[in-house]
Amino acid sequence: MKKTKISAVIFLIFCFFISAQAQTDKIYNFLNLGVDARSSALANSFVSSYDDANGLFYNPAMMTTLKETKASVGFFKYLLDINSGNAAYTTKYKDIGFVGAGLRYMDYGSFKKFDEQSNNLGTFGASDLAFSVGFAKNFNPDLSWGVNVKFIYSNIDEYSSTAIATDLGLLYYLPASKFSAGVSLLNFGTQLTKYSNSSEDLPVNLNVGFSKQLEYLPLTVYVSLSNLTDKTDKFSERFKNFKIGGEFVLNDYVDLRLGYNNQQRQDLKTGSAVGLAGFSIGVGIKIRNYRLDYAFNSLGNVGSTHRVNLAFDIK
Repeated sequence: MKKTKISAVIFLIFCFFISAQAQTDKIYNFLNLGVDARSSALANSFVSSYDDANGLFYNPAMMTTLKETKASVGFFKYLLDINSGNAAYTTKYKDIGFVGAGLRYMDYGSFKKFDEQSNNLGTFGASDLAFSVGFAKNFNPDLSWGVNVKFIYSNIDEYSSTAIATDLGLLYYLPASKFSAGVSLLNFGTQLTKYSNSSEDLPVNLNVGFSKQLEYLPLTVYVSLSNLTDKTDKFSERFKNFKIGGEFVLNDYVDLRLGYNNQQRQDLKTGSAVGLAGFSIGVGIKIRNYRLDYAFNSLGNVGSTHRVNLAFDIK
C-alpha cells in the first residue's frame, strides 16, 4: 500500500511539473475535441468514468474497470463540411493487464487552391489522425494506472506533420459505492516531422475529476477540471475550466444525459450573446449487448455538432 501511494504521488508531481512548463502555441488542436457521443453529451467530463471502451481516450487507467471486452465505432458531424470518425477496442489480456486501441480521424473537406497570382490550381484537402495503443493495470483493487502511446498525423495539401505522444492516467474506483476519481495527462510528446522549420507544442492537457452515482436516485454525476496546463494570469482562473455532466438511467433500455462546459461557454461568447453555448444533451439506447449513443452539443451562435456511436460488448 505504501508503494502504491508513493507511485500515485510521483505521478501527480510529474503532471503538475508538465503543467508549469506548458506553452500557449500548439498544434494538433483536434485532440482537444470530444471523441464519442456519450462523453460529449456529458460535456467531456469523462476522466473518472468506467466500463466504457472510449474511456481510453480520456484516461487509459479506465480500461481496468471493464466487465467485458468492449468496442465502439462512431461518427462526428462538426461545423461546415468537417466530419470525423472514431473507433475503440479494449480487453483484458490474461492476468497481465488490460490492453486497448483507439483511432480518431478528422476530415476538413475540400478547399480551392490558388497561386500568388490568383490562378485557380484546383482543390486541396486537409485531415488529422491519431492512433493510440494502451495498457493498464491495477496497483490494488481500488487504484489503477494506464498509459497510451499515440501516433499523430496531420496534413494540409502536400504538407504534413507527425508526432509521438503519450497519455498517462490514474483511477480510484469503488464499485460498491459507485464512486470514482481520476487524473490524466494527455498528449505529452513531441513532433517527429514539422510543417515548417520551427517546432510547435502539442496540446498537453491535465484533467482531474470524480463521478458518483446518487444513493437514492439512478443518476450519476460527473465533475471535472480540464486544460489545467493552460497559462493564465492567475492560478485561480484555471478553476473556470470546469465541466459537469449527469447521466440518468431511465430504465433498462434508455439513459438520458446532460452536460455543461464552462470553458467552452466563455470561449464562445460573442459580445453579450452566448445562447446555449457549452450545453449538451444526449441519449443512450441499450439493446442486449449493444448501445446506441447520440449527442448534441451547442456552440451558441457558431452552430451545433452531432455525434453518433455504436458501442457493444464482445463475449
